[in-house]
Amino acid sequence: MPFIAVIDSGICNLRSVTKALEVVGGEVRVITRPDEARGASGLVLPGVGALRDCVAALRADGLDALVRDWISADRPFLGVCLGMQALFEHSEEGDVEGLGVFPGRVLRFRLPPGYKVPHMGWNTVTFTQPGSPLAAGLSVEGESFYFVHSFHCVPADRSLVLAECDYGGRFTAAVGRGRVFATQFHPEKSQAKGLAIYRNFAGFAFGAT
Repeated sequence: MPFIAVIDSGICNLRSVTKALEVVGGEVRVITRPDEARGASGLVLPGVGALRDCVAALRADGLDALVRDWISADRPFLGVCLGMQALFEHSEEGDVEGLGVFPGRVLRFRLPPGYKVPHMGWNTVTFTQPGSPLAAGLSVEGESFYFVHSFHCVPADRSLVLAECDYGGRFTAAVGRGRVFATQFHPEKSQAKGLAIYRNFAGFAFGAT
């Protein structure tokens, strides 16, 4: 049976992500080794906490190579929160090297007076890639999603930007290229609109050829 593999790096919110995927009809398997992804239709990298710990855990188990090879082959992939930040070259959080899948950096918010870090709570996301399968059925002009983060991704290639959000200035809320997507917000904490993200990804992954 086709399934979506969810990476357990030990630094992630597995239960809420897997439950959300199951709710939208996805067969889900949690994996801790690259070989366990064999036969998967999609790969999900969730994450919370410190990027250094996340990347170190991925490298220790060879999951970093799995993610890079999977994305290089343009297979359906979804990174969530820390799982998005890990894809870039470098982060200011702990001065750590990421997986280097995409060119760019992860920077700490530098905000005007009155804005708190972390950026926490609901905020409006606007989609900048019309027709993206991840945003099917959602309003391009704006949908509310839930964020919890102190750092944000700055892609060197603007064509990667799938969605933006404004918090003391615009920042990248999601990236997308081909069959590869990642969100800074937490779809699993974003109620119906977040489930729509997972439903779109599952439908796309199971329908990919």
